[in-house]
Amino acid sequence: MKITNIEYFRLDMALAIPYTIAYETVSKTTNIILRIDTDKGITGWGCSAPDLEVTNESPEDVISNIENIVIRLLKNQSPFQIAHFTHILKQLCPRASSTRAMVDMALFDLMARKAKLPLYQLLGGYKDRIATSITIGILSVKDTLDQAGYYLKQGFTIIKLKGGLNLAEDIEKILKIREKYGNDIVLRFDANQGYSYADAIEFVEKTKSAKIEILEQPTKQTKDDLLGKLTQNIDLPVMADESIRTLKDAFRLASNDLIDMVNIKLMKVGGILESQHINAVAKAAGLETMVGCIDECALGISAGLHFALSRPNIEFADLDGHLDLIDDPFSDLFFLKKGVLYPTHDYGLGKINL
Repeated sequence: MKITNIEYFRLDMALAIPYTIAYETVSKTTNIILRIDTDKGITGWGCSAPDLEVTNESPEDVISNIENIVIRLLKNQSPFQIAHFTHILKQLCPRASSTRAMVDMALFDLMARKAKLPLYQLLGGYKDRIATSITIGILSVKDTLDQAGYYLKQGFTIIKLKGGLNLAEDIEKILKIREKYGNDIVLRFDANQGYSYADAIEFVEKTKSAKIEILEQPTKQTKDDLLGKLTQNIDLPVMADESIRTLKDAFRLASNDLIDMVNIKLMKVGGILESQHINAVAKAAGLETMVGCIDECALGISAGLHFALSRPNIEFADLDGHLDLIDDPFSDLFFLKKGVLYPTHDYGLGKINL
């Protein structure tokens, strides 16, 4: 089988509800969609979600990479050389993780379609569903409570609250959500690097009664020592997100006992193959794994879902980045019922109707 044609298009989407995190407010996103055709009539699809803060790319960077690197690398080649292509792309565009994720995703999708299997089964097929959290950005206390109530009525059972700008309000929101909605929901908190060590300690102490499940990236990604100090001094599991962009990051944090958990995002680390390596390090170190996302259309979320379903130590998911996107052309790739994500029985990443 040979790759005969490579096409792409740009997908600009507004968010129905803009959200704020510790370092930015997001109201729109751009994804780049890659299509890889073969001489056997099988097509693979991939998605890039460039973000200057997370992936070091603009949409224009991704398009330039496709036109000047990806097409020349893949055209007329066998698609079943994912490790080979990944290795070369790391050398040619080392700071373009969503470009690499897009290519990796499309090739894995193509391989699964050739095998006539849903991708999660090709990758390992450990389970067939996973509960996802739903994220609430930084809002007023009242709006936070209203938003939580809205999501709980939709059937979600896991709330992930963003914070890091106002410690007192973060504490108040957590306590009031628990007070108003009871103990049957799971609460997670993501400070997005917004806290000092003292802030994080105060937050943990004052929200202890709320029984938060996970404290995600409380301190700056450049301050490994603070993550490690928190991990050693609090009972709440500390998760690294922005601090893990590469396999070396995962090894450094894991081998020095600086974290309890890792958040793997395909766009951030460069695709499924690299995510498998990072997850293996986490498993060897006894760390729990979450598969997360950024602002991705359902195609990108589908890839994260299939990866999350493939390994036994991936127990957590934060795959909600598609829910507020307007005019996402990808639908029916998976199902969401009462906060639980299910793949379809279609091959690859699911049936694409474009």
